[in-house]
Amino acid sequence: MTNPPLRFTTAREEEFDELGELLGALFHGGFDSESWAVEKTLLEPERTLLVRDNPDLVASATAFTRELTVPGARVPAAHVSMVGVAPTHRRRGLLTEMMRRQLREVRDAGREPVAVLWASEGRIYPRFGYGLATQRLVAEADTTELRLPDPTPAEGRLRLTRAVDCRATLTRVYDEVRPDRPGWSSRGEVWWDYVLADPPAQRGGATERRAVLHEGPDGVDGYGLFRTKGEWAATGPNALTTVDEVVTGSPAAYVAMWRLLLSLDLTRRLTYRAAAVDEPLLRLVDEPRRLGATLVDGLWLRVVDLPAALAGRRYATPVDVVLEVTDDLLPENAGRWRLTGGPDGATCVPADQPAELACDVRCLGELYLGGATVGALATAGRVRELRPGALATAGPAFGWHRAPASREVF
Repeated sequence: MTNPPLRFTTAREEEFDELGELLGALFHGGFDSESWAVEKTLLEPERTLLVRDNPDLVASATAFTRELTVPGARVPAAHVSMVGVAPTHRRRGLLTEMMRRQLREVRDAGREPVAVLWASEGRIYPRFGYGLATQRLVAEADTTELRLPDPTPAEGRLRLTRAVDCRATLTRVYDEVRPDRPGWSSRGEVWWDYVLADPPAQRGGATERRAVLHEGPDGVDGYGLFRTKGEWAATGPNALTTVDEVVTGSPAAYVAMWRLLLSLDLTRRLTYRAAAVDEPLLRLVDEPRRLGATLVDGLWLRVVDLPAALAGRRYATPVDVVLEVTDDLLPENAGRWRLTGGPDGATCVPADQPAELACDVRCLGELYLGGATVGALATAGRVRELRPGALATAGPAFGWHRAPASREVF
């Protein structure tokens, strides 16, 4: 017997609920109609690839059209998501075919120089040229053992409210802060719907999401989103605070909000899964070990259009280097490229000079947001120095004054 050919098609809106049921099964969360009602509004049918085996839906991959903050700039980025294959159809090359098709479509469209995604397993996407571009800290804190500096009058005023009741304020603050935060994505109306969606099925017994707003001299200049879950032990209260995000460009607001979040009455524990690797909280508390911070992966990034991507970001120091790059899936990126740039702009053009550094396209994904260093990749044997001294002169340029971070999982 031979298997009938599988059908690769773009999605139609009437197929969205079937897609939700497939994803619910693949990621072991089940199908929650209230949650999916929000998530399916994010789908762009023309960017959603489905695979059918008469008539069953057996695989999917999609991309969302968003903007990504990169060092010193913002670029369009394909936000890849909802990638999965039914267990009945594994080991048949479906994932490989979908990822190859998607990368080719993004490249041919010519609008997005990079693609980003969250990986369920880190071993999957490097074979498609994705590099680990951001990492994050997951804090599981014992708040009984943490203290912050004493408050000062400059810290302003805090106000508590329901998150859904201050959406316009959250949007304004996020848009003001985002341009300086590599790894953060744009949020249009449907994305704020997604971020603020709060179906009871996803609360895990906790309260609805609340917001703490900080009011400085010129109005609200920061916010935090959180929820709490009441618990009691034999020794007394043991409630948990779960922080979703803290967004502010004001040091006073940052300190004031964390002082509140770490000291809510009856709480003894706090979880924060989106801390940056250079999170200021690590430098504020009197006992950083009690934050219980664990380093995990964040965004994975794939350079799709190499010259557009490298010219699209800024560089911490002046750089003029010829790179030799390999890319098995998108051969347009392969070859020698001369990158010239600095804090004010950059160019990247084909080069006929001898290469000074050599790497594959995955390495460029790791370097792109400033999260990895050229030196670390060279020590790992993944960047080769072809001209003595090139690592020392070019390496610092790929860094940035802020470590890249990422907000919501998409």
